[in-house]
Amino acid sequence: MARSASDLVDPFIGTGVTDLPEPTGLAATWWAPKPRVGNTHPGATFPLGMVSVCPYSGAYPTGYGRFDLSTEGLPAALHEGSVASGFTHFHQSGTGAIRKYYNYLRVTPMLQPLDALGSSWELEEEQAGPGWYSATLAPQIRCEVTVGPKSAVHRYTFPRHHDARVVVDLSQGGLAIPFGRTVPLRAHLHSVAPGVAQGEVVVEGAPLAVHVECDAPGWRQMLWYDRRLMPGGTRLDFDHIRPTTLRPFGLMWAGPSDPGHPVEVRLGFSLRGPEQARANLERDCGGFSADPVFDRRREATTATWDEHLGKVQVDTPSAGRATVLGTALYHSLIKPCLAPDESPFWPTDGPFTFDVATMWDIYRTQLPLLTLLRPDAAMDVATALLRICEEEGNLPIGYRMARGADQFSRQASALSHTFLADLCHLGLPLDWDWALVHLHNDLRRAYGEDFLTHGLAHPITHTLDLAFGYWCTARIAHHVDDRTLVDQLTPLADRWSHAYDQGTGLLLPSTFYEGGVWNYSFRLVHDMATRIALAGGEESFLSMLDRFFGFGAPPVTQPGHAPGVQEMTAGYALGRFEGLNNEPDMEAPWAYQYAGRPDRTADVVHAAVQQCFGTGPGGLPGNDDSGGLSSWYVWASLGLFPVAGQGLVLVNAPSWRESVIAVPGGELSVQTTGFTEPDAHGPAQYVQDVHLDGRRLDRTWLTTGELHAGGRLLIELGPEPGRWDAGRPPSLPDPTHPSAPLADPTTRPV
Repeated sequence: MARSASDLVDPFIGTGVTDLPEPTGLAATWWAPKPRVGNTHPGATFPLGMVSVCPYSGAYPTGYGRFDLSTEGLPAALHEGSVASGFTHFHQSGTGAIRKYYNYLRVTPMLQPLDALGSSWELEEEQAGPGWYSATLAPQIRCEVTVGPKSAVHRYTFPRHHDARVVVDLSQGGLAIPFGRTVPLRAHLHSVAPGVAQGEVVVEGAPLAVHVECDAPGWRQMLWYDRRLMPGGTRLDFDHIRPTTLRPFGLMWAGPSDPGHPVEVRLGFSLRGPEQARANLERDCGGFSADPVFDRRREATTATWDEHLGKVQVDTPSAGRATVLGTALYHSLIKPCLAPDESPFWPTDGPFTFDVATMWDIYRTQLPLLTLLRPDAAMDVATALLRICEEEGNLPIGYRMARGADQFSRQASALSHTFLADLCHLGLPLDWDWALVHLHNDLRRAYGEDFLTHGLAHPITHTLDLAFGYWCTARIAHHVDDRTLVDQLTPLADRWSHAYDQGTGLLLPSTFYEGGVWNYSFRLVHDMATRIALAGGEESFLSMLDRFFGFGAPPVTQPGHAPGVQEMTAGYALGRFEGLNNEPDMEAPWAYQYAGRPDRTADVVHAAVQQCFGTGPGGLPGNDDSGGLSSWYVWASLGLFPVAGQGLVLVNAPSWRESVIAVPGGELSVQTTGFTEPDAHGPAQYVQDVHLDGRRLDRTWLTTGELHAGGRLLIELGPEPGRWDAGRPPSLPDPTHPSAPLADPTTRPV
């Protein structure tokens, strides 16, 4: 029997400390400052759905696992093994150094008295696949969870016991680290009928509602407060909760259990009240009934995952490599959370999104991949971002299920502009006049004031962000034929060069959000020809890149547990590529192509793809960051890389003999000649020639329009670098002359 696409996914990849074979060659010279742990979780998810159900241990940073707060080096242990105090429903995916996340609505199956709620029990026999998770929670409670777009279904099978119970805790949230707790401001909970209850909590300004149904005939249904039962109670209301006054509260079903007779708990969620939560549950799982729905919901979710994961297929004899790719694609499609008609912050229906955490993690890799595989979802994300700007006053760098100012603006500026420019390059149908107003206004906020006043902004990376934001906005202004605005914005887009020191060819000295001057200096700006000239020309630029990627350098020692200031300072002083351990330099390998050395790109990408990713919990080199890292792997292994915002996709040697990608225009088949299966510690293969639909491609890049249209890309490979450079990828200083004309939106499927 043929394996389904879901069978190629291992959700446990990235849940542990990096555990890959000892690196060799180039990969041994790269230095990883961030914690070497993927921070993924194996919980049940729906593609881009609202809900992620996972065992809750309180560990950093997603609530699953065993690690304590750490921002550098190897993470310290918070728990000795895999433990959980129950299952929560809003987990992040692979994120890094943010102190607290949601993890709300804990459901705990128990055999102990209610006083034991919050205790952690061992997790045994963990299993997971796309859309489901199962484990045995000691002592001997079999737990299974699955999800729909806005719902979750739990199934618990207890041993024989006189008083088993399922406890729902509405007060639980955050992480079990210092200052990681989340406290609701207001809450209410009431019993609706036997087996049915509804509640709502307001946490970080967001009202999260739940409709709960429990299929446990003959069991008692009770409310509880401060771990004390309220027999006969039907309602709990809290109008003003403070950290000093919070006591846990929730709902419980209890009664005798027999082996082999499971209890099913169904939860529907909404950000617009309990009745919409009930409607969401009914839409996902059907109306209230005693008939179990777990198997039906799991099958439907798995089928949806199969459809999404089947959009990328590769020819490989290696089951391990197929699992790495399948899991990378899976991780790329978990976030952002799409919650149509669910905004709690404005009254209109339509797209709403959260867990855009953060744009700097995903704008170069995950959002272009989402645009390729799910352009409808990309358009929903774009519309939601513009609505956020309209309602809250800025285009967010990150957006959570929380109310308030953007908390991630130190990382970067104007990244939504890059995403929207890519959509505009493709001619996708959006109200571009509406978009242009908000894109333009957003550039003048925060760091944008310094940029306008002084010609640059610090941290200096914001100068690059803002200049490119102006270029992207000018591109959209050209699309709507606003020549006056194009003329105003274009000189501001040219200010990217103010960020560079012409004496060193690197960025000016500044503070940096993570990384250092070297990590940020090889960004793919929109005028790479001038960028290379600022570095002293191609030879000088190539020499700097070779130093950065460690050509000819000795192996380095990675930070250990709790590295000191001296150790980290010495590491940053190396000025070395971070080896996919973090985001700032993940596009840098393709800078070689702008200086006529695609063979060097092939060397670096081969080392990274083959040595920085693997199977098992330790199979990622760093935080997966909402799929940003996994999306890098998908692109790089396919022999493609998007230059975000510029409508370009650079071509490189693929890691697969053949791959087929479902694109909006049909299929893109990437075929090879001269291909040999890659050896992780052996040499790279090099592109010798490329044909697109039978025509020789006299360039090293495609337009995003060509990529989305599909066709047959034939790549001839060889063991030695050939003469294939086919000119340099285009530099685009003038936003009115992009790499290719805009497509007619009526001809491109969405």
